[in-house]
Amino acid sequence: MEPLRLVQPEVGQSRYAALAAALRARIVAGEWPPGTALPAEQTLAAEHGVALGTMRRALELLTEQGFIERRHGRGTFVKPSLSGASLLRFFRFGDGSGQAPASRILSREPLPAPADVARTLGLGPGEPALRLLRLRLVAHQPCLHEEIWLPLPLFAALAEGDPADWGDLLYPLFAQRCGVHVHRAVDSIGFCRLPAEPARALALPADHPCARVQRQAFDLSGRCMELRTTLGDANAFHYTVAIT
Repeated sequence: MEPLRLVQPEVGQSRYAALAAALRARIVAGEWPPGTALPAEQTLAAEHGVALGTMRRALELLTEQGFIERRHGRGTFVKPSLSGASLLRFFRFGDGSGQAPASRILSREPLPAPADVARTLGLGPGEPALRLLRLRLVAHQPCLHEEIWLPLPLFAALAEGDPADWGDLLYPLFAQRCGVHVHRAVDSIGFCRLPAEPARALALPADHPCARVQRQAFDLSGRCMELRTTLGDANAFHYTVAIT
């Protein structure tokens, strides 16, 4: 029989909130990987020595926080990792057929992280990070240029081998090769002029107006695992939002 996992709330903390924090810690530690089912509510309540109602309140809180999801008739699951969340949703290229973009790695090298990159990725001054330059293509035409920074040694597996074998989506690759699951991402949009190197890759003039999307991607623990800057032709940029 499993020993009880008793949870002691902190001062001013409700019992169900303390229980949710304990379950969240088990998820972050990898006991239940993204996409897997949690044990039944009754089993979890018995493990922690709490009433079923308290366990349900804790699971509701984890659902609100985005760690788990309820599937009617199937149970409760750890929220799956992001698979792509393509930045192409901000742009219109080609004939509008929704063709999936292809990817080409232009360069890959470990470098001392610049100060702003190090701060974002939680690295110390001068600590190494893996820098990728990637080109996205639609119908064989270049459309987006990306600079991607990943913390080392966590992503050391991507410093070896042929990037041509990676496929077009990075987040499944992160999970398969490095055990890193991207839980959420935040995109910030701005505009600038194309620097010379990305302009050449995109077959556009230097200083051409471009849209810039900067992404920070986070794992379940809340640590930033990726800093990405995507540049594309500002004339192709579009943004749609529904207001109700």
